[in-house]
Amino acid sequence: MIVRQKTLKNLLFALPLLAMSFSCKTEPQKEEVKEAKRPNIVFIMTDDHAAQAISAYGHPVSQLAPTPNIDRIAQKGARFINNFCTNSICGPSRAVILTGKHSHINGFRMNGEVFDGSQPTLPKFLKEAGYQTALFGKWHLHGQPEGFDDWHVLVDQGNYYNPDFMTETDTSRIEGYATDIITEMGLDWLKKNKSSEKPFLLMVQHKAPHRNWMPAPRHLNLYDSVTFPLPKTYFSDHEGQVAAQQQLQTIYEDMYEGHDLKMSIEKGSDSLRHNPWKTDFERMTKAQRDIWNKAYRPKNDAFHEANLTGKALAEWKGQRYLRDYLATVASVDEGVGKILDYLEEEGLDENTIIVYTTDQGFYLGEKGFFDKRFMYEESLAMPLLVQYPKEIEPGTEINALTQNLDFAPTFLDFAGVEIPSEMQGKSLRPLFNNAIADEDFRNAVYYHYYDFPAFHMVKRHYGVRTERYKLMHFYDDIDEWELYDLQADPLEENNLYNSKEYAEVQKQLHQTLDSLQQQYRVTEKEFEQNPPEKVRKAYRVFAKLAGEDPEHYPDGDHQGDMDQ
Repeated sequence: MIVRQKTLKNLLFALPLLAMSFSCKTEPQKEEVKEAKRPNIVFIMTDDHAAQAISAYGHPVSQLAPTPNIDRIAQKGARFINNFCTNSICGPSRAVILTGKHSHINGFRMNGEVFDGSQPTLPKFLKEAGYQTALFGKWHLHGQPEGFDDWHVLVDQGNYYNPDFMTETDTSRIEGYATDIITEMGLDWLKKNKSSEKPFLLMVQHKAPHRNWMPAPRHLNLYDSVTFPLPKTYFSDHEGQVAAQQQLQTIYEDMYEGHDLKMSIEKGSDSLRHNPWKTDFERMTKAQRDIWNKAYRPKNDAFHEANLTGKALAEWKGQRYLRDYLATVASVDEGVGKILDYLEEEGLDENTIIVYTTDQGFYLGEKGFFDKRFMYEESLAMPLLVQYPKEIEPGTEINALTQNLDFAPTFLDFAGVEIPSEMQGKSLRPLFNNAIADEDFRNAVYYHYYDFPAFHMVKRHYGVRTERYKLMHFYDDIDEWELYDLQADPLEENNLYNSKEYAEVQKQLHQTLDSLQQQYRVTEKEFEQNPPEKVRKAYRVFAKLAGEDPEHYPDGDHQGDMDQ
């Protein structure tokens, strides 16, 4: 691993080059013009791509399902170890990236709200500064994108097969696989604009690997013979974690057997079990559906023959989930490779900042979970890889506490645009050129999740994470605090809140939390609670959708709730 300081060897190598530059009378002016050219930015973002599923991060799962093309960015640039989201859910994370402001400031706190596109955003600032701007793929902020010269976005969440895309004037269905279509849109735009003298911002934003994890036809059997390691905490009982006990995102209890796990109703059948949303399958062409059935019927028939129950069934569901999820990632990795190859072939890579990230982390069975939302590490942490040869040495590792809040200020900094005082993030550029040490960049990150009651019923909560510790407060229909020593307990199994041994740490974390809430202008409005009946009703509705008995959640007629 390359250390982020210049070595003596580097300096000795540079001396003869420096001497040569003084001996040339005419070259310096050309070099100054070349270096002054503002960098292009290619921002590739997936949806729900866990760091555990990127082989550059070294997790055992990813070693069995490697991502060699995504890894190229880490090899040629920087890998961020402690990059976190501010609000672990799709739309809000995108709003933070565009604005450089926390959710309560940019106004988009939870899915279903409408993003105020009139506010200042990254593409608007860059466009005003002379950049070409383009966006292809997932938008999920409702309304139309603003600040882009060109855009072509998925309708709502989008579909894997034959997705509908929206432009400024119409909506049309494009036959094919979403990841491949979005990659080609980005490549076509690059080819069309390669001769332009203007720098560009290109945002390629994939649906994959969002739920319900439908691989491309060529990858339907990719990992059938691989047995992935299930996490140590797969069968966690969430002792001391009230919110985790009451969530509805456990793989073996809450996944829809048809929609998510693609389980058939019986041997020899291609009809799926409980499947509240059928559109992903119904929009397939006959040819696509035939390929799908040919791949899944043998697997489903083998499942029926095994007649699994209990722990064995729970583990089978975990394997089905991981195989589908990781096979869905494969087309993303191929698409990243195509974009990287094109940039290199055209000589654009030297002056292009290439970013790979996702909107938040994701659970691959840790604590038994899928999805995100919680402030636990797997969904709080966002993978971030950045390549820029002019300022980032290959193999750089950055341990500073960073957030998606910092992306917009960073790109503006590189573009030579003054960072607006209203942005709450910080430019990451000083971390690339060693102007600031990792430990001096930020001492804590702030998090706030609002989307409750909603799918998966993860409670509203907020908190802080420092280099070593984490403090969280779950509120609304409960009032619970959790504290973790990440050094002693990286799996976050032992809630230390009100522990005498950590009394001073707890006090300091509360002070840090108060300070950050004041810094980020968090008001009492952010802690409003839902009526208890609304919460109970939501539990009943989502239990019914999952095919469970809603009577597990009492107080009312669940059928009436479903009708509403």
